Amino acid sequence: MSKQDTRTRIQQDVLELLQEAPTTGLRPKEIARRLDYRNDRLYGLFRDVLDDMDAEHEVRRLKGNKYIFNEAARRPGGSANADPAAISGDSAPAEDASTRNASNGSPDRSSDNPNEAEGVIDVHENGFAFVTVEGWDEDVYVAANNVGTALHGDRVRLEVSARPSHDSHKREGRVLEVTERKRDQTVGTFLKKGHFAFVEPDDGRVQKDIYVPEDAFGEAHDGQKVLVSIDRYDESKANPEGRVLRVIGDGDDPGVRVLSLAMSLDVKAEFPRGVEDEAAEIPTAIPDEEYQRRLDLREKRIFTIDPEDAKDFDDAVHVKELPNGNREVGVHIADVSHYVDTDTVLDDEALKRGNSVYLVDRTIPMLPEKLSNRVCSLRPEEDKLAFSCIMEVTPQGDVKSHELRETVIRSKHRFTYDEAQTFIDGGHPDHPFASDVVDAARLSRTLTRKRMREGSVDFDRPEVRVILDDDGHPTDVVRKERKRANRLIEELMLMANRTVAERIAKQSDPPPFVYRVHDTPDAEQIQQLAEYVRAFDYELELENGNVRSHNLNALLQAAKGASVEPIIEDAALRAMSKAEYATENIGHYGLGFEHYTHFTSPIRRYPDLMVHRLLKRYATGSGARANEDELDAACKHCSERERVAQDAERESVKLKQVEYARDHLGDEFDGVVRGVTKFGVFVELNALLVEGLVHVRDMDDYFEYDEDNFVLTGERSGRSYRPGDEVRVQVAAANVEKREIDLLFV
Repeated sequence: MSKQDTRTRIQQDVLELLQEAPTTGLRPKEIARRLDYRNDRLYGLFRDVLDDMDAEHEVRRLKGNKYIFNEAARRPGGSANADPAAISGDSAPAEDASTRNASNGSPDRSSDNPNEAEGVIDVHENGFAFVTVEGWDEDVYVAANNVGTALHGDRVRLEVSARPSHDSHKREGRVLEVTERKRDQTVGTFLKKGHFAFVEPDDGRVQKDIYVPEDAFGEAHDGQKVLVSIDRYDESKANPEGRVLRVIGDGDDPGVRVLSLAMSLDVKAEFPRGVEDEAAEIPTAIPDEEYQRRLDLREKRIFTIDPEDAKDFDDAVHVKELPNGNREVGVHIADVSHYVDTDTVLDDEALKRGNSVYLVDRTIPMLPEKLSNRVCSLRPEEDKLAFSCIMEVTPQGDVKSHELRETVIRSKHRFTYDEAQTFIDGGHPDHPFASDVVDAARLSRTLTRKRMREGSVDFDRPEVRVILDDDGHPTDVVRKERKRANRLIEELMLMANRTVAERIAKQSDPPPFVYRVHDTPDAEQIQQLAEYVRAFDYELELENGNVRSHNLNALLQAAKGASVEPIIEDAALRAMSKAEYATENIGHYGLGFEHYTHFTSPIRRYPDLMVHRLLKRYATGSGARANEDELDAACKHCSERERVAQDAERESVKLKQVEYARDHLGDEFDGVVRGVTKFGVFVELNALLVEGLVHVRDMDDYFEYDEDNFVLTGERSGRSYRPGDEVRVQVAAANVEKREIDLLFV
């Protein structure tokens, strides 16, 4: 089909859809979604056609960026060239598309003098991209043929075209140059081609294979996973050129698959030699002067509660009843800042990483093992340096007073979550620490109830644990149980983090600081959520176009135990903003806290290390104020690194889930429909806790999609599928490389 034929077909489809659409109209994104214009070529063409239809008055644009079919253009006497102001209902004459200005705070420039902007590019696996420009409310869309030599994550300068003033049209752009190359290496499969080779990237966002000359093979062999540099990429029609930096291993090795996946997502696996050397020089013994100048808490009944396989113990606690009925609660945090100085290669590397990464089969730490698992880790029966937040807490859960002190502690016992839960459930009442754990659990319940009353949102999505054998093959997939012992530690850490943030934020002239913030949800996202849950007979009460946390909790509670509970909870999570680090304190919507930070995990999170340094700096009142711009830049970087870690952790688990499914090809499983689209039904397998897709092409009927009610219905059989339905499916295929599972309805 020619391009003109395609344009004509799009025009006909749009007209047919809008003739049947409600009189309130449809936004362009909604039109494109209903007509399944999902790839970048069709979407771009659709936008052009819609603009032309608007200019020719075949459609009417209403306020609110919605379109309806223009009846006036079809009625006798109606004119396709009628006054655009009369048709749109606007009081001012509409501008010609060629002279409209771009909006959202960018300079007013016509298409004869197009905007130029600079931002970070996010490349999609299908080739198109979006560029985030700081200060702009929306991203700039870049078609695949306009990405040029930009790679995912690069900073680019782009030409931004003018666009109609209605907000539903994404601004489009064309990359002019890469101003800062962020991606200088990638991971992939080494494919030898005689006297040269290509590395096929694992990361689909890197669109081209990397050319490697023969003298840059290193020790790589055909089919191996390798880390390859990207040294040169100057021409979009050519391949990037690079060198093999490291052979990761054979592509079919389970451990290599996990590591190469993480590295392809920009997880830094190995420490540079200089970092390890600097860590090796740090003494393990505590100097006498530190014992003398710090508060000595070694006699306190301090203990840790962590996962069974944990080695990096960031936090320890103690709870003691006071004569007045209040509790003394000590939250003792590893004093990493004592060992890791600024302006060192050790600190530089920790900042680059931003956090530790907990993959399905290993931990990639932020700090070398000597520090993370030995020197800093609050191991039992060892003297350790700590930074302690000691609070007096009332029976109602209010912090009456607190102090922050550099301390020396000695953990008296190391509990796993399961062991601590045994005490909470009444087991081993004669154990020396049974009463401590039970008292702490009782306090944590009070804190949970208080937090929920104050507006915390109670998301409780289950996590998945994959059981691996010694060779890294998955043998089982289980749901992690979040017990009271987990809540115990969470609540005490939340209380300490909140107390520390309030200590700074409530000063008359708060100095620059690092906060953990969570913005209020976007009103449009919340409106879409309310419409979505209504299809399942649930109501989300809105106030002035947005939602109070209490109303969100009411929705989650109403769905509790229903088959659609995970569907509604996932939809609510998607409607939320992302939590991040920032110097501007806007509060934490999800927790319902006006002031919040991260203080309790400096072994595994760099922002916590920053917070420790700032607290010490401001402790005496004589410390100079930190540079806010530098802090802000570090916050943005750490927020980005957090997203990288989350992606790597999630995808590594999914990799093993798909491997496990591959071992069960042909087997049948019970599942729940998690989503319905025009092209198929997504089903979560109860036993594997992973989603697969039943393609429409593999169903034994012709199915029609009711988008308003999220239902697929068979034309002949009348059989229907909607989210929450319980189904039985068979595993038809499992693609480990793409981490995708194909299913068939039984």
